[in-house]
Amino acid sequence: MSSEAHAVEAHAGASVGTNIAVWVGLVAITGLEVFLAYKELQPVVMLTALAALSVVKAAMIMAYFMHLKFEKFTLVLWLVPAMIFCICMMFIFFFPEAFRLLQMRPH
Repeated sequence: MSSEAHAVEAHAGASVGTNIAVWVGLVAITGLEVFLAYKELQPVVMLTALAALSVVKAAMIMAYFMHLKFEKFTLVLWLVPAMIFCICMMFIFFFPEAFRLLQMRPH
């Protein structure tokens, strides 16, 4: 096998059909997020749903479009804790702010 063929095989990613399916899934999740934004839901429910959908979208983007799914597992072991840390920081800083704004709302 030539070195060029080996390089192409080593860096093979998802097929075009898989990429299109992931893209359609991302568009569907975005549509669901926009739909939820127009609903009159409680702030805790809204923030929880939108945060969960955002985590799913980020995971799909990292796995397929950033080719993390096709990398060595050790790279995943470095990036997943960083993502969990970022999610925890979002919950620590954004949820208290949502509750503060809810209390400031005129009744």
